[in-house]
Amino acid sequence: MKKSPFKLIVIATLIIVALVVALVVINNNKSDSNEEVTFEKQPSIEGQPTLGDENAPVTVVEFGDYKCPACKAWGDSVFLQLVNDYVHTGKVKFSFINVLFHGEESELGSLAAETIYKQNPDAYWEFHLKLFDAQPSDDHNSKWLTMEKVMEIANGIPEIDAEDLEAQIENNSEMDEVNKDTELVTEFNVELTPTIMVNETMIEDPFDYEAIKEAIESELEEN
Repeated sequence: MKKSPFKLIVIATLIIVALVVALVVINNNKSDSNEEVTFEKQPSIEGQPTLGDENAPVTVVEFGDYKCPACKAWGDSVFLQLVNDYVHTGKVKFSFINVLFHGEESELGSLAAETIYKQNPDAYWEFHLKLFDAQPSDDHNSKWLTMEKVMEIANGIPEIDAEDLEAQIENNSEMDEVNKDTELVTEFNVELTPTIMVNETMIEDPFDYEAIKEAIESELEEN
């Protein structure tokens, strides 16, 4: 588990992103409601990309999809606030678990991200953010998440060996990691993206930052 190299990016973007979530509708091809549920255990983050102090007492997990417009909006707003308030202060560690609700493009994005994480964990979060940034705001249903786009982003990140990345993706080398995430999606009955869990609790509205904070603070009091 590695600490993020992009503190300055987070702070700068927080200033820019003031009005993001307003027009976003969570429009997955699943149900449009989500009941708050507490599970007997939290999702395993063993081997998952994780941001923050590995000894942080609270774990926040996002089940997300690189093709999901609501995930992009959540990343531009709530995620950045969460990182600034809790991850950088050592109270929370954050993990991202891939969801493949949008088919082949979701799978390609997940496979690319998992491959980069295996190759160089320090490069993972920069790629993760840039892949969401590449999602078009006007027509996210267009076929934009292609191998060409993945390689374009990867070639712009010096820490990534792009030639090796392309070969590993073509060989599906990290597909087991993608499949592991799909098993977690099933295990925790994830029906919408983004779905946010604070330890064992699934947050009803992922854009309700006050609810996320309340869940975190409650867990901190118990630890």
